[in-house]
Amino acid sequence: MKKVYATTNAPAAIGPYSQAVQAGDFVYVSGQLPIDPATGEFAGADIASQTRQSLANIKSILESGGLSMENVVKTTVLLQNIGDFGAMNEVYATFFQGACPARAAFQVAAIPKNALVEIEAVAYCGK
Repeated sequence: MKKVYATTNAPAAIGPYSQAVQAGDFVYVSGQLPIDPATGEFAGADIASQTRQSLANIKSILESGGLSMENVVKTTVLLQNIGDFGAMNEVYATFFQGACPARAAFQVAAIPKNALVEIEAVAYCGK
């Protein structure tokens, strides 16, 4: 059985995909661009503000299903420029307290809408 997550507190999907899907004890959050759901625009032009918004979008999606960032067990961070890793990492650290999730980070050739960052997450919702 799968459950689809959808909230207006995060940007709507810009293609044929869901914001997140729960399958069994795991929730798979689609890659989140740094789009402010209130304006439909990027939260800012720098990596810190874009990272903050991407993670805020993940947080909102999880909260719509009664979860929190503490449930996140794995993230993947896509960066337009790996040189932004340090600045991204500073913001990223503020979203996770205690045991941080596993993570992979990559520089990619392009991110939709020419964003500086996109972040996806897997959360555990079992007991």
